[in-house]
Amino acid sequence: MTEQSDDVIVKTLSRMLIPFMQIYALYVIAHGHYSPGGGFQGGVILGASMILLVITYGLDNTLRRMTERLNTMMCSAGVLIYAGIGALCLILGGNYLDYAELDQILGVGIAQARSLGILGVEVGVGVTVMAGMISIFFDISTGGLPSEKIEEFKD
Repeated sequence: MTEQSDDVIVKTLSRMLIPFMQIYALYVIAHGHYSPGGGFQGGVILGASMILLVITYGLDNTLRRMTERLNTMMCSAGVLIYAGIGALCLILGGNYLDYAELDQILGVGIAQARSLGILGVEVGVGVTVMAGMISIFFDISTGGLPSEKIEEFKD
């Protein structure tokens, strides 16, 4: 399993870098409908910040903070956000992901409703991609074992 790093420089740089990585990822997600980037790219950056946390502080410490159950719930929540916005557009009488229909609920004008709809979808995609990246990394680093079985198979 991944052991905690004893290098003071690695720990210090990670402690300083991880919050900036996460803020930048949120920036990429939030501005994805205005500029290049968006949910997928921001989700990958968020996932990479968690992987850096595993590399620095070890898998056991990270699994205490980001459990497999929480990761699964976040992945499901992201898909639900994406699908929920699309379904809401259908319920309001438009096509799937026809954000102009959201104006009926939001009352902000069609252009702003489209912008907010896209932002919601970007957030859903970002959360799902982040959780998927973390899940893939956890599966690779644990050999596919569930977190409660890792303790039994430690060296």
